[in-house]
Amino acid sequence: MTTRTAAGAAAALSPVPMYTLEFAADPHRAYAEMRRRHGSLVPVLLDPDVPATLVIGYHAALRILHDQERFPADPRRWEQGVADTCPVKPMMEWRPNALRSSGIDHARYRKANVHSLNGIDLHGLRTVVQDVATGLIAELSRSGKADLLSQYAYPLAFQVLNTLLGCPPQIGQRVAVGMAKIFEGVDAEAGNAMLAEALAELVALKQEHPADDVTSRLLHHEAGLDLTEMVHQLATLYGAGIEPQQNLIANALLLILTDERFSGDVLDGNLTVRDALDEVLYQDPPMANYAISYPPYPVQIDGVWLPAHQPVVISMSACNNDPAIASDQRAGNRAHLAWSAGPHACPAQSAAYLIAQAAIDQILDALPEMELAVPVEQLIWRPGPFARALAALPVLIPDSPPVARY
Repeated sequence: MTTRTAAGAAAALSPVPMYTLEFAADPHRAYAEMRRRHGSLVPVLLDPDVPATLVIGYHAALRILHDQERFPADPRRWEQGVADTCPVKPMMEWRPNALRSSGIDHARYRKANVHSLNGIDLHGLRTVVQDVATGLIAELSRSGKADLLSQYAYPLAFQVLNTLLGCPPQIGQRVAVGMAKIFEGVDAEAGNAMLAEALAELVALKQEHPADDVTSRLLHHEAGLDLTEMVHQLATLYGAGIEPQQNLIANALLLILTDERFSGDVLDGNLTVRDALDEVLYQDPPMANYAISYPPYPVQIDGVWLPAHQPVVISMSACNNDPAIASDQRAGNRAHLAWSAGPHACPAQSAAYLIAQAAIDQILDALPEMELAVPVEQLIWRPGPFARALAALPVLIPDSPPVARY
């Protein structure tokens, strides 16, 4: 074997690190190289000490997502050998909630969550988003420049979710700090503890003062969730409702501001914000790699044996862009896996779409002349194996009157 051939063979067998700045800067190049070397199933490292298999083939992903017997979501056997200080553990560990359960437990938790989310008044939700957006836009428009991530997408997602869950700001702020530590993998263990303490206070508050909100509906559901279970349902809702929501808004705004297919046509009315959201959900979904399962025994998929109790991670981003399903028509096409699929598919899709669309509509109405403040290649993407998330989205805001859209 020549040196070049030996090096190539070693590279093909070596796990691909997904926690690096290089991966965050250009994941699509990494996915293409993975596909060339490995096919649909790729050995990766989520952290230096956390090996996993990344699924980048669309059809393989669908089979796995619908196969709860061979690919359950319960990680308890896996996490026995993982240190509490592992930065990705809080995003992967077992919790008594629908996301990390299988079988009867999953059905019980999911039924309670679906019921509570279905009680959201979507018409009223749009009004909440518009009110929050109006206040934020008034603040950021005064300076002539802004970071749309930290000054718009994040506080909007945070305030809207607090309203839906009936969470007062003083508790919600601690939830947000704890959740940020978990997503970023920085002091994640402390973030996990902060999150649990704040959510326990929210549950106690709603036991004393129930209202028409998601938390109260969860408390009074026939599933009879106890305090620990309530905390973990709420942790899941916050995890899905802040970080991925803000990144969906920011990623769609970046597309609208930089891609000529959208930057002119959206404001002219030929393409809708919904079309831009569909494009982002295909190309750069906010949760790019997740929907994790843990095979209880060795499983063969596409000729590859997957180890027992080792994480299997679905790359929604890579699967959506699998050449086997390539399509140029993405407007109105919602066959993507951004919301996952099967029994664990996101139950809050309608609300998440509405929040993102209303938030983007509002800022485009109010600030139609805003433009990116730096060349797009200078934007920084935050490292981490799971999310596709900008560090900031700086824009310039010329002084101009708002325009009406019809």
